[in-house]
Amino acid sequence: MSILKVNTIQDKGGNTLLVSDGSGTITLPSTFPVQDNAKMTPNFLVYRNSTQGISSATYTKVQFDTEDIDTDSAFDNSTNYRFTVPSGKDGKYFIFTTVEGSALSASQFKYQNVAIYKNGSVYINHIMHMENSNTQQGHGNTYAIMDLVAGDYLEVYTRIADSSGSPQINGGASRQSCFGGYRMIGA
Repeated sequence: MSILKVNTIQDKGGNTLLVSDGSGTITLPSTFPVQDNAKMTPNFLVYRNSTQGISSATYTKVQFDTEDIDTDSAFDNSTNYRFTVPSGKDGKYFIFTTVEGSALSASQFKYQNVAIYKNGSVYINHIMHMENSNTQQGHGNTYAIMDLVAGDYLEVYTRIADSSGSPQINGGASRQSCFGGYRMIGA
């Protein structure tokens, strides 16, 4: 014989936070503050699916060609390789990117910049120096919290210098080079 016991959990002020009926069902009061994940849209995560050859020491747009997530169809993964804020989706956004660059062989990798561009201009730029370090590849990472309005667009550029003159952006299903972001709740 089992006995079901109803439990109520309250805060210090006597407000009900949840009720359990003893059989695994939990009920939240109608005034319980639940975050609305729909407010976190748009959100996107894209990556470079294959290697992209680039010129040494020249800023080049990373062509993120594969989408994992694109809730509002706001990322162009075939022409401009950019995220554009949709109408009605103004707000603060958390934006991030990582770009794996490499040289042809060890000791050739000199430095890598990774920059997030907003509306065609550098918003944030990260540089990693690797000269004299026997390095063949590196990951440039950067992130930002940005105020964005409808029509603003974001792109990622990288600049890789190597002594071979033939650097590349690494890509593949393990997402060595990716770009993403989301609109923040309550910000």
